[in-house]
Amino acid sequence: MLQSLPNWHPIFVHFTVALFSVAVLLYIVAHFSPPGAFGRTVRIAARVNLAVGVLFTVGTLLSGWYAYNTVPHDAASHAVMTTHRNWALIAAAAFGLLTVWAARHWLRNQREGRGFVLAAAIAAVPLVVAGHYGGELVYGHGVGVQSLPDADDHAHNGDDHDHGDGHEDDHAHDDDAHNDDDHGHDDDDGHARDESGGHTH
Repeated sequence: MLQSLPNWHPIFVHFTVALFSVAVLLYIVAHFSPPGAFGRTVRIAARVNLAVGVLFTVGTLLSGWYAYNTVPHDAASHAVMTTHRNWALIAAAAFGLLTVWAARHWLRNQREGRGFVLAAAIAAVPLVVAGHYGGELVYGHGVGVQSLPDADDHAHNGDDHDHGDGHEDDHAHDDDAHNDDDHGHDDDDGHARDESGGHTH
C-alpha cells in the first residue's frame, strides 16, 4: 500500500488537520462549559489533541518539504504548491505557539482564557486555507497522482450501475428473446383461430 504513495505527506497531514481542528473545537466547548468536571475533562482532551497534533506536524512539514522538491509538477501547480506551503508554515507556527501557551497554563494549573480560545480560532483559518490548496493540488492539478481512472468505462445513473456494454448486450438479447416469444404466441393464437373457424367454400 505505502509503495503507491510518492511520500508520507498525505498520511501525516491528515492527522495534523484532524487533531488541530478537534483541539480548537474542544477548547471552544470547554470555554463555554460551566465550571466542573466536564469542562476540565474537555480541556484536557483539547490539550492532548494539540500536543499530539504538534508531533504529527513535524512529520507533516518534513514530508511536505520533501514532496515540494521531488513530486513532478508543472508551472501552474507549482504556484498552487508554493501557496499551500506558505499557508501551511503559518498554520504550523500558529499552533506551535498555541502549544507553548497551553503548556504554560498547564504548568501553572490554570485554565486557558478567552484570549487563548480566540487565538486558537484564528489559527484555524490558515489551517483551513492550507488544506484547501492541498486539495486543489491533488484534485485540481493531479499532483502526486500516479494514474487516473477511465471515467468512460464506469458510470452511475441513479440506482442503475453501468459497468460497460456487456450488461446492455445482455438486456438487448433478453428483449429480443421476449419479442420472439410474443410473436410465437401470436402465431399460435392465429393458427388456433383458423382451425376453430374452419374454411368455407
